[in-house]
Amino acid sequence: MRCASFTLALLMGMLAACSQAEPANVPVAGPPSPPESLTRPPQPPEPVELTEDAEKMKAAILREAERGALRSLGRLASQQEGFISNIGGQDHYEFWDLLRRTGVDPNRKIRDLFEGPPGKREIDGETWFVWPDIAAKDARDLIPEKLTFVERRRLRELIGEDGIARIRAGEGYPGMRTAISADGRWVYFVLGQDGEE
Repeated sequence: MRCASFTLALLMGMLAACSQAEPANVPVAGPPSPPESLTRPPQPPEPVELTEDAEKMKAAILREAERGALRSLGRLASQQEGFISNIGGQDHYEFWDLLRRTGVDPNRKIRDLFEGPPGKREIDGETWFVWPDIAAKDARDLIPEKLTFVERRRLRELIGEDGIARIRAGEGYPGMRTAISADGRWVYFVLGQDGEE
C-alpha cells in the first residue's frame, strides 16, 4: 500500500510539474478595432468662402434673375470674357429664351442653384466657385460608391438614375450648373458638360 501511495504522490507531482502556469495578466484579445477615423461620425466639409469679387458677381446675377430679366441676364453673360451657356455658340439670351419656351426657366434655375452651397475647383490655376457644390468634384470622384450617403442622395435628386449612369460611363457632372471665378468673372451657366471642357 505504501508503494501505491508513493506512486500516486509521484504521479501527482509529475502532473503538477507538467501543468501550465497561470498566464500573468494577458489581455483578452477581442475583435480587431477599426482605425480611429472610421469610428468617428462623418464630419461636414468645410464651407467654401466666396471671394469679395465672386460675391459681387453672384449678387449681380441674382438681381437680374430675381427680376425675371432674361434679356438683362443675357447682357450680363455677354459682358463676361469666354462665358459659355451652350455648345452651339448661340446667343445667350436666345438660348435661354428657347429653354424658357420649352418649360425650363433659366431665371428660376440659377436662383435654385445659388440657394445651395458652392463647391471649389481649380481649373488651369484659376479658382472657380461651382453650384451645385457636388458639380465641383472630378468625374472619377462622382461615382456614387465614393460619395457619402448624403451626397449620393443629393446626386440622385439632382440628376436621377440616367445622370448617374452617365457618370458611371465616365462623364462629368451632367446636370445644370454655374460657376464664377475667384476674380468675379461669370464663367458658365450650362445644362451639361460643355462648360468645363
